[in-house]
Amino acid sequence: MHQQEHTQAVHAPAPARGLGVATFVISLARFIVVLDGTIMIVALPSIQSSLHIPLSDLNWVINSYSLMFGGLMLVAGRIGDKYGRKNVFRVGLVLFGAASLAGGLASDGTWLIALRAVQGIGAALATPGALSLLVSTFPEGKARARALGLYGAATGLAAVTGLLAGGVLTTYAGWEWVLFVNVPIVAAVLLGVGRLVEPAPKRISIDVPGALAGTLGIGALILGVNRVGEHGWSDSVVIACLAAATVLLSGFVLTQRISAAPMIPREVLSDRGRVGANVVTFIQSAGMFTTYFFLTLYMQEVLGYSALRTGLMYLPFAVGTGLAAGALGPQLLQRLSERAALSTGLLVAAAGTGWFCCITPESSIYAVLIPASVVTGAGIGIVATTGTSIGVRGIDSSEAGIGSAMLTAGGQVGGALGLAVLATVAASTTRHVAVDHSMKDALTSGYVAGFGIAAGLYLLCVAITLVTVKPLNPSTPG
Repeated sequence: MHQQEHTQAVHAPAPARGLGVATFVISLARFIVVLDGTIMIVALPSIQSSLHIPLSDLNWVINSYSLMFGGLMLVAGRIGDKYGRKNVFRVGLVLFGAASLAGGLASDGTWLIALRAVQGIGAALATPGALSLLVSTFPEGKARARALGLYGAATGLAAVTGLLAGGVLTTYAGWEWVLFVNVPIVAAVLLGVGRLVEPAPKRISIDVPGALAGTLGIGALILGVNRVGEHGWSDSVVIACLAAATVLLSGFVLTQRISAAPMIPREVLSDRGRVGANVVTFIQSAGMFTTYFFLTLYMQEVLGYSALRTGLMYLPFAVGTGLAAGALGPQLLQRLSERAALSTGLLVAAAGTGWFCCITPESSIYAVLIPASVVTGAGIGIVATTGTSIGVRGIDSSEAGIGSAMLTAGGQVGGALGLAVLATVAASTTRHVAVDHSMKDALTSGYVAGFGIAAGLYLLCVAITLVTVKPLNPSTPG
């Protein structure tokens, strides 16, 4: 009895004046780790030229980060539940900041790739802590809805801001600054961690077989799908990675069924709406990251935009995402049912992504790119807020770390897998059209095919939402 009371004990709520600081700290932490997933993309040519990284290894500047970030997410969430969210959050931030500083000073490609992996470890440790500390600090209701709105805005804005900031910093300051910029942000977040509220660490044992199977399985899956773009689905390493992922993740599911202390507590999966939100996050991330990828290629390879101009063209996307996640999403959660709010965001995202299907090699930015970017960004912003809210609803604060880790890991893996599949579809379409048309027409046709499937994925998510997301039963565990 004493142990149960200790486990569920929660610090007193933070005073109102501290909630604004807490929201800012959590959102900024989320912003920086998502930002780092895209900010390096535009800088890759400069990095290759400066560090003389072979073209065959250049993708590891991105993949080493995503591999560690996604692969370690579940175990990082459980570590935070056991040893304290603030402690693990701080360790992750310090590791992330130190690796960023060292990476910017790297004079060798191998060291940069290794330090990017360390950044990914730091991001994996910090990310579940950020969302779980939000759940602990803000009780369910208007305050949490507003905090989730800013958290969602940070998530959506970071991905597109990374593309913008990468172009600006690389052009005017040098590629090193896409890493150096993290250091003062990390310092600012660390100064505000004391304002966050967390429950007492839970006296749990970590399921080691489950942790190993889950971590290695997700890592093998991410590694396999990241190789598809360059080597194709028939590559022996891709096949081996996907086979290993299937075996390991099947083993993970088995261990969760029989373990006395599973990595994913049964209480977290007890609500069908939470499960549905995780599935929606997985699928919609495929559509979201594919949209960023194809839009970037279209602007650079078809319209001939520079890296800087391409980055600046993401401003409409950022405006739509920020306004929707920070203001519209929380309003919808307060005025509509959770199911209706999430479905609205998914339908808006589908409409905007479908609008991108109207592109041609001579498209006007005012007829297609700008309005479609605003609409798509708005949909993504609403989904980021409402999906996250549903994904952590009703979870006991002592289990919030693993709950938030599931959402983030699902988004990471879904984005990588969706990009690999849809890039293959786009490439196949381009090869087919190129037989009778110009290369610009062929490339555009490939991107249109990718946008069309991405819009379809959002509509699939609407169907999943309607089936799974119901009002939370007050008696539901957690």
